[in-house]
Amino acid sequence: MNQLTLFEKEEKNLINLREASEWASQYLNREVTISNISYLLQYGRIRKYGSNGNPLISIEELKGYYGSHDKEKQWKKKLGEDLNWHLSFVEYKESERTKHVHRLHPYKGKFIPQLVEYFLDSHTDEFKQQIYFHKGDIVLDPFCGSGTTLVQANELGMHAIGVDISAFNAMISNAKIYKYKVRI
Repeated sequence: MNQLTLFEKEEKNLINLREASEWASQYLNREVTISNISYLLQYGRIRKYGSNGNPLISIEELKGYYGSHDKEKQWKKKLGEDLNWHLSFVEYKESERTKHVHRLHPYKGKFIPQLVEYFLDSHTDEFKQQIYFHKGDIVLDPFCGSGTTLVQANELGMHAIGVDISAFNAMISNAKIYKYKVRI
């Protein structure tokens, strides 16, 4: 059995989690943790090889996943130069994209809080040329899912109302935005 695994490792150019983390960090020129690689495996972004609790990762699959450096050029070529690549948030690792309370549950449909913040906050740039929301405003999210919009609105001093058909999603959202009294 070990011979097959070793042969398979050589055949497919497979590496372990630590090596994958180091390789991806070097490839992207930013820190990629073992936890980031585990996330990719857990959510099926890349395949897991090997057995006995020792996952192995294909370097080719990592290259394919992290090839987004070239994706900006490819998408701009297809869609034009007015593509706002900043909204891809490709420069953030998963833990930075997910932020604090949003890691409460691995909700598959969530979107990154920075995207919500981009549209709700008071900054302008070449693409967002007008401010639409202000402190004290009420934000309605009719499909609130795990509550990303609700949390970000609250962080920015806005009131938020969320609706979702799923009782589980409503529970997660409520847990995230409840005003807890914490004694320090």
